[in-house]
Amino acid sequence: MTKNRDKGRLGVAIIGLGVGEQHARAFARSRDCEIRWLCDFDLKRANLLKDDLRCQAAITDNFKIALDDPAVDIVSIASFDDHHYEQVVDCMKAGKHVFVEKPLCRNLAELSHIKKIWESYKGELKLRSNLVLRAAPLYRWLKEELESSGFGDVYAFDGEYLYGRLSKLTEGWRKEILDYSVMEGGGIHLVDLMVWLTGQRPTQVYASGNRMCTEGTEFQYNDYMTTIMHFPSGLIGRITANFGCVHRHHHVMRIYGTYKTFFYDDSGPRIHVSRDIETEGVTRITLDPLTEDKGVLIGDFVEAIVRGENTSKETQEMFDVVSICAASNESEKFGSVQKIQYV
Repeated sequence: MTKNRDKGRLGVAIIGLGVGEQHARAFARSRDCEIRWLCDFDLKRANLLKDDLRCQAAITDNFKIALDDPAVDIVSIASFDDHHYEQVVDCMKAGKHVFVEKPLCRNLAELSHIKKIWESYKGELKLRSNLVLRAAPLYRWLKEELESSGFGDVYAFDGEYLYGRLSKLTEGWRKEILDYSVMEGGGIHLVDLMVWLTGQRPTQVYASGNRMCTEGTEFQYNDYMTTIMHFPSGLIGRITANFGCVHRHHHVMRIYGTYKTFFYDDSGPRIHVSRDIETEGVTRITLDPLTEDKGVLIGDFVEAIVRGENTSKETQEMFDVVSICAASNESEKFGSVQKIQYV
């Protein structure tokens, strides 16, 4: 968990070069990092990226070879969802800082094991999942607005993750994963925004789903899932993961406060401040609801390592979000309200 002493830079290994390509580009932009390994089953892809980045990285299709390199300080994981848990555990046990695509893991048993290992390092080892929407300019602004109490009491939060990429369920790797969850695979972004923006955690959840859009295909799990969550303050949260929708890849959000309402949908982000139908009472917001790429959180992650910052709060928030998604999956499976067990 220390810098590569020879060059004064953090050695990085990237696992998986689909989305991981954006991770690699972000690390390549950092003056504090040196990419030492590019790991992918497709070695041609890895070599093409190496040439494009003009780096001296070694290439492998076996990430454990990279773990044996003492000059690797950070491992960035962008492999298939069902590989995350094992790879995160292996990397942490090897003393590597870990940046991982969502979901961090897929159930409470895995999460408990990861947290136990993380706690054994007493904050020295940094662990972060790429819940990237919280870095978008719109939501950074919205968090400040909500914290200023200008919304009054927030009583409802609605979020819809519209994936709109049906072929990635029916033809891609997701159909091969046992018990694939669209809530963990996409809806988790809106769960994270709900918890982060409101500063509250739900206590129980009821979930339901169907697979009408993928009927007759090789994908065997729900392509649509919706949840209702209850909070101690009285707030009601509703998060939907809609992977089969006839719609472009998008997300929708509505936050209802006693003084203001926030909407983001196809018409763009806006704030409503009046119930009077004869008054416009709408302010359009021009901030971007998306980030420039999927590597924008990496700069802060690296900075926290270099400065030795305490990132326990952010890590626990990540654990909370996985706990909520795990409870949602259990609720859908058993058809009953589930108390959320936070790890």
